[in-house]
Amino acid sequence: MSITEEIIRPHDLLWIATPQDIRPISDVPAWASPEWLSVAPVVVRREAVAEHGLVPVGIRGRTRGERFAAFVARERIVRRVTPEALARGRGWRAHVALANLPCIRALDRLAPELDRLALTWGVAGSVGFALASGVSTLREDSDLDLLVRAERPLPREEARALLSLLRAAPARIDMQVDNGHGGFALAEWAGRADRVLLKTGRGPVLVADPWAPDAS
Repeated sequence: MSITEEIIRPHDLLWIATPQDIRPISDVPAWASPEWLSVAPVVVRREAVAEHGLVPVGIRGRTRGERFAAFVARERIVRRVTPEALARGRGWRAHVALANLPCIRALDRLAPELDRLALTWGVAGSVGFALASGVSTLREDSDLDLLVRAERPLPREEARALLSLLRAAPARIDMQVDNGHGGFALAEWAGRADRVLLKTGRGPVLVADPWAPDAS
C-alpha cells in the first residue's frame, strides 16, 4: 500500500518531498527555514479539510513557542511514522544520549506496563519527534506525551487506574485518548466531571460520552 492510500491520522509524523510542498495558512516564521523543514517531520493536526487531498499538519521548531499550522498535499508525502510504531520499535533504547532524561526513563518504565494492559498506545509530542527524526529538542523538564487509540469505550474506572500508573512515573505525562473521531485527555475522563472536552476536526465540544454516535 502506498502512502497516498494509507489512513493518515492525527499525531502521525510525516516527511514531505521538499520544503516548498508546505502550504502555510499564514506567514512562515523565520525559524522554519528550508534547512529545518528538510529534516524535521510535520505532525498531522485534527482539522476538517475543505479541499480534497490536503492533510492538515503542524510544524514544530526547536522551542515550545515555535509552532505553526499548514497543509500538505497527500501525494507529496514520502514517509509516515505512527506513534504506535515508535512504541513498538523501542527506539529510545538506542539513543544513549537521551537515556537519563526523566521523560525517557518514564517511557522505558511504562512501556511494558502499557503493553500488558493490551492497549494500542504510542509516543507523541517532543519525545516522538526526537525518536522519529533523530533531532532532539528534549530537556530535563520535557513532558512525555502518550497516545491511546481506543475506538471502543474505555471504562472510567480503567482510566483512573491507568492515570495512577502514569502519575507514578518519573516525569510529567500527558496521555491523549483518540477514539477515531476525536481526542480528549485521559486525566479528564478519569476525573469526576460530567463532561469532557472532545477535540474534533470541526472544533472542541463538551460531551458526556466521547464514544456516543453524536459526540463528533
